[in-house]
Amino acid sequence: ATTLPTPKMSPPRRLAVLCSHLRPDGAEPPAENERPAGQQTVISASPCGDDGRGAVAGRVGDREAESCVFCRIIRDEAPAFKLYEDDVCICILDSHPLALGHSLIIPKCHFSSMEVTPPHVIAAMCSKVPFLSNAIMKATDCDAFNLVVNNGEAAGQVIFHTHFHIIPRRSGDKLWPTESFRRSSIEPNETSSLISCIKEQLDSSED
Repeated sequence: ATTLPTPKMSPPRRLAVLCSHLRPDGAEPPAENERPAGQQTVISASPCGDDGRGAVAGRVGDREAESCVFCRIIRDEAPAFKLYEDDVCICILDSHPLALGHSLIIPKCHFSSMEVTPPHVIAAMCSKVPFLSNAIMKATDCDAFNLVVNNGEAAGQVIFHTHFHIIPRRSGDKLWPTESFRRSSIEPNETSSLISCIKEQLDSSED
């Protein structure tokens, strides 16, 4: 299988290698100068803000969607290196990766956070994780990955358009300092109260 031996590989070449693992025949996409006129290695135009079902819950105003970098990528108004695209989501390389092959799964509709993203959109994104992560791990010669969602400012969310991070990992890469932290055991007395509170919230959400 084709692998990425060093992080010095150019973005277009890296894109081609990753795409080769997403194609059953293993063929790489054609070079830029071999593509039909107007076809580039950026996100193709998509109707950002329209999920095909007329849903509006959780949407932001048109002005915010217009300024969102992910929406601009989806509308083909900003460049990005695309790995995958379907009717619901796209997958692109992160422009500031934590590791080689760090990628983002992004819904084509603009929802600012997970809690306002419709379940069918989240389900569609999650259904592509095994397929995409397998290709990314093969292309980067890794055997593990983190699936990360930064939901909310305190959690590190910077772009307020729901997205998943797929971050390839290698043994001993020491990417997360917290992995070496010693964690405390859960407190039984606090747990009982916490469970009751969470279940109460779940019951009220179903009403």
